[in-house]
Amino acid sequence: MYAPRQVYIAVIGTGGVGSHVLSQLAALSQRFSQCVGTPIYLSLILLCRSNKILYHKGYGPLSLQSWEADLKTSTLPMMSMVGIAQFLSAAPASVVMIDNTSNQEVAESYPLFLKHGMSVVTPNKKAFSGDISLYEDIFNAAASSGAGLMYHESSVGAALPVISTLKDLVDTGDEVRKIEGIFSGTMSFLFNSFMPTSGGGGKFSEEVKKARDLGYTEPDPRDDLNGLDVARKLTILARLCGVPVPSPTDFPVQSLIPEPLESVSSGGEFMEKLADYDADFEKVKKEAEAEGKVIRYTGSIDVAKKKIKVGLEKFDKSHAIASLKGSDNIISFHTRRYSEHPLTIQGAGAGQEVTAMGVTADLIKVLQRLHFSVVAREEELSSLIRMIEMSRTGPDNLVVMVDAARFIGPVGRDEERE
Repeated sequence: MYAPRQVYIAVIGTGGVGSHVLSQLAALSQRFSQCVGTPIYLSLILLCRSNKILYHKGYGPLSLQSWEADLKTSTLPMMSMVGIAQFLSAAPASVVMIDNTSNQEVAESYPLFLKHGMSVVTPNKKAFSGDISLYEDIFNAAASSGAGLMYHESSVGAALPVISTLKDLVDTGDEVRKIEGIFSGTMSFLFNSFMPTSGGGGKFSEEVKKARDLGYTEPDPRDDLNGLDVARKLTILARLCGVPVPSPTDFPVQSLIPEPLESVSSGGEFMEKLADYDADFEKVKKEAEAEGKVIRYTGSIDVAKKKIKVGLEKFDKSHAIASLKGSDNIISFHTRRYSEHPLTIQGAGAGQEVTAMGVTADLIKVLQRLHFSVVAREEELSSLIRMIEMSRTGPDNLVVMVDAARFIGPVGRDEERE
């Protein structure tokens, strides 16, 4: 029986998504510790939010039950991302850093964490959709010797398997020709309510208010209506297809914010004045109705032409995109293998708990890869030890031991501890 494994977890961001991740982590930790044969013990060793940090200098575990109160009362001085990376890199076991924020500074620190052997799991779109130089730095770091693993499924489609599906298509040699769909749960809910296939629907400002009240939009709805969230997701997918998009502002993105309201001081003021522009949105609706169609906010990537587009499109009421319900996303992959009917993924693409599920699922993938790596290493070492023990004392034995030492190389953290 192999020795139990220890993995340390650091969590940055404890808000909506982060709190759900911590809740799921508590259940995951208990389940993994009870695995028969090769239990994995997960220890939360660092918690951080914008103005608070909690950790033990000796890497002792933090409570997954009282973390919120413990973090609130912490008086520890804040650390920079460099300081956090240095602290975690000295931990006596493998470390996984979970970033639940949308913070640019944290995103820019990923190469540092990866180079120090720490794995990174995150839904942070900015790391993979911002300046392409950061994107390249992240994956170059992840590919370097001794680097950690990088997972970001939830940066597109919450817990929907969008990124993993696209990677599978590309890695197995399929030719991805076009990607299209609805990539925003907010926009999906908004237009399914504004212009349902059954007809009717409320005024645009009323539907935005409803979406905001239900928590589907950001506190300032302009952060959704400007289309940048969708543009970031398409940038990520395009890059995975080999289209080197410099940034999410390098292709047409239709903003739904009336130009005079772009500069108002607050989300509240924006909502107060949005009704003044209901007639403009009603005109667009009437034009689609006259054609027997509905309007939806979509995104598309023409991989061959390297063209990306984000904005309003008209669809027949029978089209799969038109018939979505609630805040569902739908993403279709048109490829050489899926040429007659696209490979389509549909489901909830928004929500804090759903996004946290995607993060936790990525964490499990990292743990599985770390576990199998350790088991394979142990099997190699056990085989070599048996070979040495079976050899007789003498000059030949010395050669075997020298060759074994060369094969084993420097021991890792787990071997050092054992």
